[in-house]
Amino acid sequence: MYKVFVNESPLILTNKLSDTANNKYFLLNGSAINEAIDSLASKKLNEAFIYHPNNEEILKKFSKKIPLVVAAGGVVTNKEGKVLFIYRNDKWDLPKGKLDKGESIEECALREVEEETGVKGLKIENFLRTTYHLFKRNGAYKLKEVHWFAMKTNYKGILVGEAAEGIEKVKWKGPDKIKKALENSYANIRILFED
Repeated sequence: MYKVFVNESPLILTNKLSDTANNKYFLLNGSAINEAIDSLASKKLNEAFIYHPNNEEILKKFSKKIPLVVAAGGVVTNKEGKVLFIYRNDKWDLPKGKLDKGESIEECALREVEEETGVKGLKIENFLRTTYHLFKRNGAYKLKEVHWFAMKTNYKGILVGEAAEGIEKVKWKGPDKIKKALENSYANIRILFED
């Protein structure tokens, strides 16, 4: 099962018809996928399901209809245990970005966090999870697959938001401020703080 967010609403790709019980589900074809996405985007549905019997194939087939963009980012913690957040598009987010050709997922995560925030001396501790969301580019939907890593740093320097990426603020946040930031964030960012 995969949960792909369309704005804040989940589009669930599943191989279990029991998941779809009492819910509208769509088949894994171009017109049905577009209908599901439009129903979520226009808030006609709060969640939608796309069914395909083979779990191994479901994401591959979905990304043949909606092009896949691979990205990576970090949940960065400093010595005080505060987490690094960025502010763009009127929401609190975490630093992440698109994979460059020839780059590993880990290299991408480290590079993007440094570019978007100015934080140096980053070390990956472990892989956290992969999230999925749809975004529109030039009028067409794309599927963003983001690989998230827990990172540590001892960096104490100035935080610099990457202006070219529309980042207005970069802040270290403790538990209370994280809670507040997550109220004005994205569903797939909140998922990273659930455990």
